[in-house]
Amino acid sequence: MMRPYLLDTNTASYIIKGNRPTVLTRLAAIPISRIAISVITEAELRFGVTRLPSAKRLRLVVDEFLIRVTIFPWDSNAAREYGSLRASLEKAGETMGNLDMLIAAHALALGATLVTNDRAFSRIKRLRIEDWTT
Repeated sequence: MMRPYLLDTNTASYIIKGNRPTVLTRLAAIPISRIAISVITEAELRFGVTRLPSAKRLRLVVDEFLIRVTIFPWDSNAAREYGSLRASLEKAGETMGNLDMLIAAHALALGATLVTNDRAFSRIKRLRIEDWTT
């Protein structure tokens, strides 16, 4: 299997909202079988729609998106990567949001390319990153 593209939450949101043409163009050029999200991103998307109970159309679009992408479950390999990643960031005196750190660890465990425009991820040297917003 070819290396998956793991979309971070911001990138998934750009696709769902359709408000970043460069992201949609890049997405259209890649087989859907290579597009994935972490279960952490699924949780963030579900939280977002739950906060907006009147946004019925948004809920439908999110559900349609989730049906189409692979959702990787959190596992022991991801937990090991998280432990190592968090320890190395703390040792370097760097901080990162907890959910972002979980997503980064998941990408490392999967050998995936993380699709993000969040510069915080660039501090993780072993992480393959692509920014589809440019």
